Amino acid sequence: MTMFDNGKSAETARIGAARKAILLKRFYKKVALKDEDGGGVSLLLDGKAVRTPGKALLLLRTRALAEAIAAEWRGQGERIDPSTMPLTRLANSAIDGVEGREAAVVGDIINYAGSDLICYRAEAPKALAKAQSAKWDKVLAFAREQLDAPLVLAEGVVHVAQPEASLAKIRRAIEGLDAFQLTALHVLTALTGSALLAIAVLRGEVSAEDAWAAAHVDEDYQIGRWGEDREAAERRAHRWRDFAAAAEMLAILRS
Repeated sequence: MTMFDNGKSAETARIGAARKAILLKRFYKKVALKDEDGGGVSLLLDGKAVRTPGKALLLLRTRALAEAIAAEWRGQGERIDPSTMPLTRLANSAIDGVEGREAAVVGDIINYAGSDLICYRAEAPKALAKAQSAKWDKVLAFAREQLDAPLVLAEGVVHVAQPEASLAKIRRAIEGLDAFQLTALHVLTALTGSALLAIAVLRGEVSAEDAWAAAHVDEDYQIGRWGEDREAAERRAHRWRDFAAAAEMLAILRS
C-alpha cells in the first residue's frame, strides 16, 4: 500500500465516521403493517404510522411491497442508515415526487427513448461493435416485435431522430403505470440511459443483471483494455444498488 493509499484510507474512514455520527438513532422497536380501509398497506413503528419526508402517509400499493419495505426497517441497527433502505427511498419518491406528475415522468422517459443508448453503435473497434450487438439487438427486437416500435440505429454519437409512431407506441406501453412503477422505471432509465432496457426489465424480458451489463458494454470494454479505476468501481457499485432496488420493486409489483 502506498502513502497515497494510506491517506485515502484515512480520509475514507474519517468520512465514514462523520457520516455515522449524523445518522438518526433508531427510535423504534416494533415494525408492523396495517391494511387501510381505503386500500393499500401502511407501515407502523411502535404503532405510529410512518410518513414520507413530505409528510404524506407512507401508503404502499401491495402487501408484498409493504413487507419488503418493513424488512428494511427491521434490519436497521442502532442507527437508521437510509443508504440501506432503497425501497423506502423509492416509495418516498413515488409518493412525494411522482404522484400527480405521472404524465411528466412518462414524458421524460420518452425523451430518453428518443436518444436511446442502444441505438448508438460504435463504428470501431469491431470487438466493441460485436459486443454491443450481442447485448442490444435482442432488446431492439423486443421493442420491434412486442411494442411495435422499431427504432433507427446510428453509428457514432450524432443524433438520429426516431420515428414518431414508434415513440408513441413506447409511450402507450407505459402510460398506464402507477406512480410506484413509474418511479422505478425512471430510475432504471436514468441509470442506463435506455428506456428500452428499462421497459424490458419491467416486462420481465431481461433480468436486472443482464440489463445492467448491457448498459455498461462500452465501459466494460474499456476496463478490459485499460483496467478498472477504484473510485469509478465504487460509484458503479452504488448505482447498481439503486438499479437493483428499482428492478426489485417492479418485480414485486408484477408478482
